[in-house]
Amino acid sequence: MKLSLETSELCNYLSNQVNNFYPDKYVIKNEINQVLDIAISRLEFCFKHVAFHRYNNEGNTIYNHLYADHHIMLLWFLSNVVWKELNNINLASKLYYLNKTLHGVDCMYNTSMPDIFLIFHGVGTMLGKAHYDDYFVVLQGCTIGSHKGEYPKFGKGVALAANSSVIGNCVIGDRVSISTRTTLFQKNIEKDQTAFIDYGNGKLNIRQSNSCFAQNYFNVDLRDI
Repeated sequence: MKLSLETSELCNYLSNQVNNFYPDKYVIKNEINQVLDIAISRLEFCFKHVAFHRYNNEGNTIYNHLYADHHIMLLWFLSNVVWKELNNINLASKLYYLNKTLHGVDCMYNTSMPDIFLIFHGVGTMLGKAHYDDYFVVLQGCTIGSHKGEYPKFGKGVALAANSSVIGNCVIGDRVSISTRTTLFQKNIEKDQTAFIDYGNGKLNIRQSNSCFAQNYFNVDLRDI
């Protein structure tokens, strides 16, 4: 993976961000150094499937610490690795909080995000502890949350456009696209459908779709998944 900083420099950069924002007695650096390579490896695997040249240019994956959407993804993978590999809840919480502070993204370190997903733009997006699957895409201003303790379940290739929400016990099939400002509450959607609001009457519409919104973001044919 092509990094904008050497790994040691990136470790210092991340450590300085965490310590500057959260200057308690738990000064960290060695902990990040122990697992940063694992987080980068997971990020690289994810970005290999992305269609955009800023992520993946002719098979060469790219991470730029000054490109916010890249940093959103690295911080989540790193927080998850710190939680899994080191069981360091203090540092995992700080990395989660850093993502929330810098980018307005709320996705806990122990949320079961898939191996291949994208948080795109991200500001104001909250990803609760739903069941997610590969090729998941979410844009800014989205909410995935629970109702009476039950969360949604997503198939592969699901995409949420800006300011959409999925709440409660919803089963969302493969390659479903959820359009801008559309809310699904306690509702199942079968695969290969698009859900959208008719702004003329405010009603929810669900239609069969020949292509899915997530296909724009990935370099594999999502019809084959």
